[in-house]
Amino acid sequence: MSTRIPIQHHNTPADADPEDREPAAFSRVPPQDLEAEQSVIGSLLLSGSPSSASYRFFSEILETGLLAEEYYQPAHQTIHSAICDLHKAGEPVDPVTVADKLTEQGEITRVGGRAYLHACVQAAPTAANGPHYAEIVRAKAYRRAVIESAQRILHYAYSEEGDENEIRDLVEQQLTEIIAGTPGLHETPPTVGDLYLGFVADLEEIQDGKKMGLPYGFADLDTLTSGMQPGNVTVVAAQSGVGKSTLALNAAVAAAKTGARTMFSSLEMSGTELMQKIAAAEGKIALHHLTHKNGLTSEGWETVRRLGSELFQTLPLRVYRPDGASLSDIASAARACARNGGLELLVVDYLQLVEVEQSRNTTREQAVAAVSRGLKNLSVQLDCHVIALSQLNDDGLMRESRAIKNDASVVIKVERPDADDKESPRSGEVDLVIEKNRFGPTACVTVAAQLHYSRFVDMAQT
Repeated sequence: MSTRIPIQHHNTPADADPEDREPAAFSRVPPQDLEAEQSVIGSLLLSGSPSSASYRFFSEILETGLLAEEYYQPAHQTIHSAICDLHKAGEPVDPVTVADKLTEQGEITRVGGRAYLHACVQAAPTAANGPHYAEIVRAKAYRRAVIESAQRILHYAYSEEGDENEIRDLVEQQLTEIIAGTPGLHETPPTVGDLYLGFVADLEEIQDGKKMGLPYGFADLDTLTSGMQPGNVTVVAAQSGVGKSTLALNAAVAAAKTGARTMFSSLEMSGTELMQKIAAAEGKIALHHLTHKNGLTSEGWETVRRLGSELFQTLPLRVYRPDGASLSDIASAARACARNGGLELLVVDYLQLVEVEQSRNTTREQAVAAVSRGLKNLSVQLDCHVIALSQLNDDGLMRESRAIKNDASVVIKVERPDADDKESPRSGEVDLVIEKNRFGPTACVTVAAQLHYSRFVDMAQT
């Protein structure tokens, strides 16, 4: 926000000469949205306890940069300050703790009492929208700051104080502060000269083999694509039942084994199902032994226990199954991971199940395109790689393919030659057809399917 400049108010008599009166525009009610302010306060009160399922929204609201002085209503400024004081002290934030804090400060009556805090909670439709309400409040505050600067300029111009150079300096100062405080204002992009030294340093690491993206876990695929690069999207497309979820989970585990912080968001499988698949793949335990009564032998149980200490307790892999299927839920969980230690790989299983807000006239293709674009933007914002799974139709074509392919850096189509011919001489083989590759050539990589272990492996490992 721009630096606030005190406004010099003048009481102009009603019978004064019209030319001496303050411009009518400045007698209007300044821009403000009290409902949005109440909703921000309510969202903070709803999500301020670390034990709350919506706690991540609390941090996202504060990350908008909203300051107490940006509220129009003084009571809201006071409440926001109390909330921030509690948060900085490591205390939970809720209507009771905030009311106690305000009582301690002697401010509880001035803000409307405990009842007003509960009124703010009731005014917030959902804590998930808190960051959006905060942006509304900030935008209104910025407009008020612009008006303050404009009033200062007009007053100085009408007063005839100072000379032309002083007026020019004041105008320049005010306009500079207004522009500098513009929400979302970008800095001047760097020149290629600014980027050159970093480019050479990266180039040396690439040529020395020291800089690779995260591994997919398949030697030829990693060589062709240089691994999974941050800020990019890989689309894995396949028909139902071919194993695209298994392939993506294998890649997630391979990346996490290198220390990459990873989140696997599944709209189909539960956390238990994903754990079963990982245990089967890493312990070479037949998957059906993990899913049926008395399927495990004593050796199998020993393997599961060993995986606990040697793999699961150390693997930086988070599993997220959203309550709904919205893109905003997935994005919020990803941002929470980024705040809590970082996020380098996000897997979304799968695109066509993710929902976005859409109007009545939005087509299914437009909706999926919005999801694809949202995941691409998220990869850039969080500087992580995204693997997005996509369903193929019966003709082997990717549903809503144009938008998905446009946003992806790498597109891998998974094909099983033996899917329709059990007697195929290529039984057990799977082709990873690289249809798009911004980092190298397109090609076909053949791997072996060991689906009874819920995994794919390089042919050399068979």
